[in-house]
Amino acid sequence: MMSQFDNVTMAADEATDCGFGESAPAPRARKLFVQSFGCQMNVYDAQRMTDLLGAEGYVEAPAAAEADLVILNTCHIRERASEKIFSELGRLRELKIERAQAGAATQIVVAGCVAQAEGAEIYRRQSAVDVVVGPQSYHRLPELLRRAERENRVLDTDFPAEDKFDFLGLPAPHQIRKRGVSAFVTVQEGCDKFCTFCVVPYTRGAEMSRPLGAIVGEVAALAAAGVREITLLGQNVNAWHGDADGSPASLARLCAAVADVPGVARVRYTTSHPNDMDDALIEAHRSQAALMPFLHLPVQSGSDKILAAMNRRHTSAAYIALIEKIRAARPDIALSSDFIVGFPGESEEDFARTLALIEETRFASAFSFKYSARPGTPAADSAQQVEEAVKTERLARLQALIESQRQAFNRAMVGRTVDILIEKRGRHAGQIAGKTPYLQPVQIDGDASLIGSVVAVEIVATGANSLFGRLAQSRPEPVQTMRGSV
Repeated sequence: MMSQFDNVTMAADEATDCGFGESAPAPRARKLFVQSFGCQMNVYDAQRMTDLLGAEGYVEAPAAAEADLVILNTCHIRERASEKIFSELGRLRELKIERAQAGAATQIVVAGCVAQAEGAEIYRRQSAVDVVVGPQSYHRLPELLRRAERENRVLDTDFPAEDKFDFLGLPAPHQIRKRGVSAFVTVQEGCDKFCTFCVVPYTRGAEMSRPLGAIVGEVAALAAAGVREITLLGQNVNAWHGDADGSPASLARLCAAVADVPGVARVRYTTSHPNDMDDALIEAHRSQAALMPFLHLPVQSGSDKILAAMNRRHTSAAYIALIEKIRAARPDIALSSDFIVGFPGESEEDFARTLALIEETRFASAFSFKYSARPGTPAADSAQQVEEAVKTERLARLQALIESQRQAFNRAMVGRTVDILIEKRGRHAGQIAGKTPYLQPVQIDGDASLIGSVVAVEIVATGANSLFGRLAQSRPEPVQTMRGSV
């Protein structure tokens, strides 16, 4: 999904006394615009870059045209990601020229996974770029920007020996409040699985887990500023491991520690690998009230032949058995997944097995994509590439099935009373909006003073992408098993 966090322009510091009895205007504050593409981790990284540069005197601009520094925080997962970035860079090059003609200098930074994977190519194709920096090195941005002013252009895509999180301060309380009552916190990065379609091991590196104490400290700062919901992020988040009171700790222990932070009402995590879904984490879904009953667990395909070609190291039967085990522990849990159609060598029979898995498992939502070759990955070199027209047709069929299950899941909510975390004002005057435990958006009539509260809401209707409800007098009622309701 493409994400872009809100950008606002803050006023420059007021004029200060120059020491000669007159008030001199302060230097104009440098303005920053970050456009973030892709996953939730990129949204988190964009926020941390903004906080880092804020300490250097940058304030946020509402648009690239008003910014002295523009950062494209890129993602390599989506189809034709590189082409989209080069297209955006062409537009920014023209903007840089226009601003220069008006006497305003502009620096352009390409950060993130495309920068890591294709830094040299970015430099070759687009001379307007001042800095290219990988996702593990953005803590060096202030230094890199200064170097770019001296050396014209800077490339930093090495994996640093130091941990970037040791160099990133906590965001200011006003920044936290501006971003809302839900927040992302990266707890794990990198991946050791080496799926044959994926660039993450090459762009984010090996699996690395942040210390439990550092994570809890960041969550405590967020909660103190009004955050009520924490989503723990990782490329392979359930591979997180750490130490708690001298004993080994897994993600289940981390979720409990985060839930214990005063003010935190809800805990989520994403994205998981089926092979790292251990018994302790399954038990946490049964016993930890703050851990939401929504699980994103990518399977990618229902064909064992394709799963083996993807190097997923699980079978479709093992995935289904795991889902049954999770549902036995938490009957009301809702599921989401990822699917790739048209992977090299996928036959119509293989695709039919994917549809059969979806029919059997039933999902509340899913992300689905046509296979797109990523340079440097084993699957990109396969001689069994599937024709584009076939991929397009299969994707349409799969998405129609997923959408029918999503709508059935939403319709099954009508008449139920559920807890809603109110996050913001609604679309219309007098409305407020929030999300169910299952991440469904809900619009209700209510006062903005409820923002940040968890309230009982009776669901009365469904829309194309939202639910509609009214404040309830009673507490939420037990929710039936989601498998049976959809």
